[in-house]
Amino acid sequence: MEQNLNRFKQRTFQVKSRCALSLLTAKLTMANAELSLKLGRNVILNIYSRIKSIESIREKCKKKGIKPEYTEALEKISDILGIRAVCAFEDDIYRVADILCQHQDVTVIRKKDYVRYPKISGYRSLHLIVEIPVCFQGETSQVRAEIQLRTTAMDFWAGVDHELRYKKGKKEAVLIGNELREYSRVVAELDEKMVELRRQIEII
Repeated sequence: MEQNLNRFKQRTFQVKSRCALSLLTAKLTMANAELSLKLGRNVILNIYSRIKSIESIREKCKKKGIKPEYTEALEKISDILGIRAVCAFEDDIYRVADILCQHQDVTVIRKKDYVRYPKISGYRSLHLIVEIPVCFQGETSQVRAEIQLRTTAMDFWAGVDHELRYKKGKKEAVLIGNELREYSRVVAELDEKMVELRRQIEII
């Protein structure tokens, strides 16, 4: 049955996925341009996108307790396609999200606010599960993707968390997790102070 996951490697899926990510990248670029004109500064610093590997999809199926099968995975895993926008400031995250939600061809399926309500691990980011229409070979289909919006500090923390936590044993992971939760609090305070500093500069 796991061989069925190889359908994710097929050219049609790959082309439609890359088209969807390109469309979302363009929308994020437009949101940045709009906000930059309004605020007089750059809002989105970097944009990254990826398609999950077969190995990652298989692991996600196992974690969710679902069959490692193409249709099942496509229906129940929301982040097979992922795009991340790294913003300058925490309040910019919500500005970008608001603009994306105004696009008529972007359907927001679910919103997960891990910025205001961080995960137990300390992870912070704003996630939008969206669908966007992609026309390919004369057919239009809704393609699902996860958009992650976070600050540079949040992105740094998430990268370190992944690098350290998942390369150690269970005991070491617990110790590292405790430390990282504390560092997440420090990162949140840093983001808050940076927003306050920017506001003070804007008043001058």
